[in-house]
Amino acid sequence: MKVLVTGASGLLGRTTAEQLRDAGHDVRTFQRRPSGVDGAEDVLGSVTDADDVDRAVRGVDAVVHLAAKVSLAGDPADFRRVNVDGTRTVLGAARRHGATDVVHVSSPSVAHTGTSIVGADAPPADPDGTHGEYARTKAEAELLALGADGDLRVVAIRPHVVWGPGDEQLVARIAERARTGRLPLLGHGAALIDTTYLDNAASALVAALGRLGDDDGTVRGRAYVVTNGEPRTVAEMVAGICAAVGAPPPRFRVPGAVARGAGAAVEAAWARLPLEGADGEPPMTRFLAEQLSTAHWFDQRRTRADLRWAPAVSIDGGLHRLAAWHTARA
Repeated sequence: MKVLVTGASGLLGRTTAEQLRDAGHDVRTFQRRPSGVDGAEDVLGSVTDADDVDRAVRGVDAVVHLAAKVSLAGDPADFRRVNVDGTRTVLGAARRHGATDVVHVSSPSVAHTGTSIVGADAPPADPDGTHGEYARTKAEAELLALGADGDLRVVAIRPHVVWGPGDEQLVARIAERARTGRLPLLGHGAALIDTTYLDNAASALVAALGRLGDDDGTVRGRAYVVTNGEPRTVAEMVAGICAAVGAPPPRFRVPGAVARGAGAAVEAAWARLPLEGADGEPPMTRFLAEQLSTAHWFDQRRTRADLRWAPAVSIDGGLHRLAAWHTARA
């Protein structure tokens, strides 16, 4: 197939494009700067520009849509322009230009309302119940995408807390905050959370595309959470990442309720005057506090059965790979 991967300058998008290429597909990438994917055709542009999207989609059979605005805070209009309107534009172009299959990359945050998620499958996206503009707009985008199943074949995949070598979203932030003494554990760090090693998240997207191509209808119009299926406590997971990158583990604790209150206050202050940390993000938000202090792990049985997929790299294996990558660049 000729497959378009949007957002391929990001780590998951690039890894997915590489895996699609290695599986024998003809890969085109679409993002604002070169993807760096050897053998892929780069089309530069933005999902907010309909003409750019038309150029990218024309002539492809399938789209893996990862492009999104991912941030803890920001202008709500920017999130909507990229995540909701951009998805609508991609779906429209796919229809016009005859693409048949769309793998929409979503997030478990679309159904996280702030309480613990314990052994859930894939709760429905809930734009009104989620916290934060990212989650809210991603929920709306997922509903748009799944609603397009019919003339298109669409599946939504929600990779959960993706990490691995080269990760600037989770690993780099943990390392930077740990090294500067700004990384607390919330509560006792005992909340169980699922995460997903990078290569596994990408292979799940490739598997989802293959299942759409089977056209037996199993995955069409449905959402799937993807994880490693190895829940660990926040404290254990953070300590493992810190050890892999040579950073000290968290040295102090903050009660979860205090962190959630502080996050809400920071969000209000951010709206008036950005209070950026060293990594350009607010030091705390209500959404981040909830993610670090509540359980969120998922039943993977339907995901694995329907996608005919299983993770190839364990959490411990991923940490070893992360440590080797970090050592090679130290």
